[in-house]
Amino acid sequence: MNQSPTFYGEDAVRRVLNWRLVNEAVEEALKAVSAQQLADPHSYVSQPARGVTKADPKQSRILLTMPAFVGNYQLTEAGGGGGGGDASKVDRSTLACKLVTSFRGNRELQPPLPSIAANILLFNVQTGNLETIIAGTDITTWRTAAASVVATKYLYFRRFGPRAELEREINVAIVGCGVQGAIHATAMCANFKVKQLNLYNRTESRATQLRQRLLNDQSNDNNNDAAAPTTTTIVVCSSARAAVQEADVICVATYAPNALINAEDLGTKRPIHINAIGAGEVHFGEVATDIYMQSRVYVDSLVSAEHELRGFPAPLVGEVGAVINSGSSPELQALTVFQSMGMASEDACVAEAVRSALRSETRNSD
Repeated sequence: MNQSPTFYGEDAVRRVLNWRLVNEAVEEALKAVSAQQLADPHSYVSQPARGVTKADPKQSRILLTMPAFVGNYQLTEAGGGGGGGDASKVDRSTLACKLVTSFRGNRELQPPLPSIAANILLFNVQTGNLETIIAGTDITTWRTAAASVVATKYLYFRRFGPRAELEREINVAIVGCGVQGAIHATAMCANFKVKQLNLYNRTESRATQLRQRLLNDQSNDNNNDAAAPTTTTIVVCSSARAAVQEADVICVATYAPNALINAEDLGTKRPIHINAIGAGEVHFGEVATDIYMQSRVYVDSLVSAEHELRGFPAPLVGEVGAVINSGSSPELQALTVFQSMGMASEDACVAEAVRSALRSETRNSD
């Protein structure tokens, strides 16, 4: 007899989300997608193009379906620190589908409701039975930033050595201080040694609010770990150009249809990495063509890029996962871009890691 699926809401998900867990799961997804290029691939991924169902002819009510199967990848056993430490890694296979509703009119309701909601369904890989439903909004937000963290680690830091991400100080620019800009600012500071963080938003008050929130987080972290205080300088900039001119790593996360930064804005030639998280109708509108033409551009999935990056103005070098699998890295002075699209396989792996952590939490409380 089939059991009813277990549901984990956003509060439960937030209890176990941490960067070590999410980064590991996203890195495994990226590696698995690119493993198909290897002579003897260990992992296997199937992720069809996302489906779009219109609930009205004006497209203001949409259901997106994002199915994926990821086979034979590895996650750290839950209970060993959430994706790290001395815990052993175990093989996993995950069959999942993320369902996302986008109902723009929800903001006008009384009381207003979120315009976007996501849930991730996890199925038994042997029987196909639905086992778990996990609230997916926070997972989506975190996994998008984690993909940028992993891309920055392998496309930027590893040019300087195998431990550069732990040792090298960087200046970071955030262009766009909405939900994704904010989580990218948090992710960069949490995972790397950020000397200065520059914030730019078209409405300056949003950048100012984000700065204050980050300063509060930094103060709380320092109170909890006085032995290793964080001293990131956080600056609100008056223009995108001012934000990026001396940055080593740039994260652009807006709905802008037109370019916010161009090659001249980048200043003197130096090693630079850009994470482009375009969320508008044109995924690559926020970065100028002259930057792309000078860059080595990587994506999470070349297959997805064929559908989602039509008209892209420059050649695509390859996938981030292929860089990880090969152990190679771009040349030292390269300008690199990670053109982020988001993958159902990332959602699947992170949801699996979250479920494992929540089950471990339950076992430990019994």
